[in-house]
Amino acid sequence: MRGLNGIARTFLAGGVVLGGVQASIYDVDTGHRVVMYNRFATPAIEERVRPEGTGFLIPWVNQPFHYDIRITPREYPTQTGTKDLQTVKITLRVLVQPDEAALPKIHRELGQKWHDAVLPSVCNEVLKGIVAEYNAEQLLVQRDTLSEQIHSSLKTRCAEFDILLRDVSITHLTFGTEFAKAIEAKQVASQEAERAKFVVEKSEYEKQATVIRAGGEAESAEILSKAFKESGKGLIEIRRIEAAKDISETLARSRNITYLPSGQSVLMNLSAK
Repeated sequence: MRGLNGIARTFLAGGVVLGGVQASIYDVDTGHRVVMYNRFATPAIEERVRPEGTGFLIPWVNQPFHYDIRITPREYPTQTGTKDLQTVKITLRVLVQPDEAALPKIHRELGQKWHDAVLPSVCNEVLKGIVAEYNAEQLLVQRDTLSEQIHSSLKTRCAEFDILLRDVSITHLTFGTEFAKAIEAKQVASQEAERAKFVVEKSEYEKQATVIRAGGEAESAEILSKAFKESGKGLIEIRRIEAAKDISETLARSRNITYLPSGQSVLMNLSAK
């Protein structure tokens, strides 16, 4: 019985030791860092940022806080007004990450959900300020310039909170119903103007073609008149021969006409039976 109690105490002691060892170890995954809390230190958050790997701490005295320092995409929608008082909805996609060296400060001031504490208000503030400088139509044709301006302003504001901005893009840009109708009406008017321009150009081309055709006919008539004067009766005789040739070909194709032998100038009309 005493032997069994000794074994039990041994296993219990081993379990306590094993539990103590496990409680004294923490792991930091790839792309993460740890900010350590020390109950008895001043300040309580240590300035040293713990890197990836396995580390040791004092149970109850220390507490690790894990931070993902990888670049993370986040989207923030905003509804605001343009310079010409049009309502616009913009969705901004940002790539951000915390400044690794400033993680203790971020933990003290913003906490582990630093992105939710800062980015929605900052993105909304920057977008409202910049979009108000543009007309609605300018937002469509100057989208690259708009993105660059947003990137510059937002990078400066994020740096104030030790957040690194890597990229900014506008993923959605929609306008109110009134502006959409105005754009549609403008497109229809533009199409009608292009159609009217085509009709005018077509009419002009047809007019030019008529003038050219009339000039050609006049020149042809002048050439024929000149030929008649120069050739005299010769040209008239040629025309008479051509006409007689056409008549003879027509009669030859007729089934009801037969020519009498040479010397007889009478045509016999034979009725088909």
